[in-house]
Amino acid sequence: MPSKQEIYDKVVATLVDSLNVDPEEIRPDATLQGDLGAESIDFLDIVFRLERGFGIKIPRGELFPESIFQGDPEYVQDGKVTAKGIELLRQKLPFADIDTFAQDPQVNKISDLFTVEMICRYLEQKLQAEEATAQSAS
Repeated sequence: MPSKQEIYDKVVATLVDSLNVDPEEIRPDATLQGDLGAESIDFLDIVFRLERGFGIKIPRGELFPESIFQGDPEYVQDGKVTAKGIELLRQKLPFADIDTFAQDPQVNKISDLFTVEMICRYLEQKLQAEEATAQSAS
């Protein structure tokens, strides 16, 4: 399994290619949309490049879930994510920094959860799980 640094380096290379940004712009806390200018179509390209680069399959919606709340008042009220919505985010995005988001859970800040570091944590978990599955199968 690649080291954390190797994963980070590959993620940086992926984002440089996919988003046409300079490597210096990419830092662990950089948000994909706000800091790096990613658009929704870019997320498909990023997933495709990560799959190829790491030799894994990323199920649709697993790394970048689409419209998590769908305007459900159980999850969002007055422009803020409710406690129940925070729990749903924890389930759908276990690799994101939900604790920081929960301090000011404005629904329009959900895109800030998608950072370079979040992608790295996702990949670490995914690669560890695949390695464990491979070891138990042998």
